[in-house]
Amino acid sequence: MNNLSSITKSLLVLHFTVFIWGFTGILGALISIDAVQMVWYRVLIASITLFVYFKLSKTSIKVTRKQFLQFFFTGSIVAIHWILFFHAIKVSTVSVVLVCMSSITLFTAVLEPLVKKQPIFKPDIFVGLIIILGIYLIFKFESQYTLGIVLGLLATVASSIFAIINSNLVQKSDAKIIGFYEISGAFFWITLYRLFTGELQNESFNLGVHDWIYLIILGTICTALAYVAGVSVMRNLSAFRVALITNLEPVYGIILAFLFFGSKESMSVGFYLGATLILGSVFLYPVYKKRKNLQ
Repeated sequence: MNNLSSITKSLLVLHFTVFIWGFTGILGALISIDAVQMVWYRVLIASITLFVYFKLSKTSIKVTRKQFLQFFFTGSIVAIHWILFFHAIKVSTVSVVLVCMSSITLFTAVLEPLVKKQPIFKPDIFVGLIIILGIYLIFKFESQYTLGIVLGLLATVASSIFAIINSNLVQKSDAKIIGFYEISGAFFWITLYRLFTGELQNESFNLGVHDWIYLIILGTICTALAYVAGVSVMRNLSAFRVALITNLEPVYGIILAFLFFGSKESMSVGFYLGATLILGSVFLYPVYKKRKNLQ
């Protein structure tokens, strides 16, 4: 009975975590500053929050020099992903970008076998073609958002790359520790970029009250807290169940976008057809693989 209770609790936590991830895109649209500046504040706040969490929980964050360098350099890819993601939202809409992010299944299916030198499953190619068709329909019917779609897809490629890297790193290290150093690494690389471009020298920290509120929510709840919560549920839930529920992120995000932005998020029939093809593939394919024992 206790086991059932812990599984139910973990499911609720996971759904809440995925809901928070879906809310990230809304905050990206609400915050008035540009993508680079926004991500810089996000990772700064998240790094501090995680550091405080580790101190309060008396968790050791010691790692080897090799691990530190691996995590820190992976943080640069995390930074690129978030900057592209938020910039894509700025030049298009939350719905468009979240649907583009759903194509991570396609990029991972192609990139992971290449990285790990494994054969690509034929069903992966078939699902990839369906996703490509969905992306084509979105391009065709929402051409005014071409830049946002391109940036969204590039953000997805970056996300796929660091997910593949982390799938190897997590075998030898605590996921929370990996997250802390990667987020801290992202902060370092963005700071370096902002110093090089002269942006940081002009940083006044004089943001509006609403921007500060949204940034604090983004850095603490949507990044640090959601990360810790997302990792904790893996003790009680299978990777398959976690992956399946995580696919709800764009669904939650699109619903929230309609609630917050109304008509701005209204799209053409072609967009919804393309989105249905992509989301349908993302949801049904893991079920197919599970039944065929391919994962």
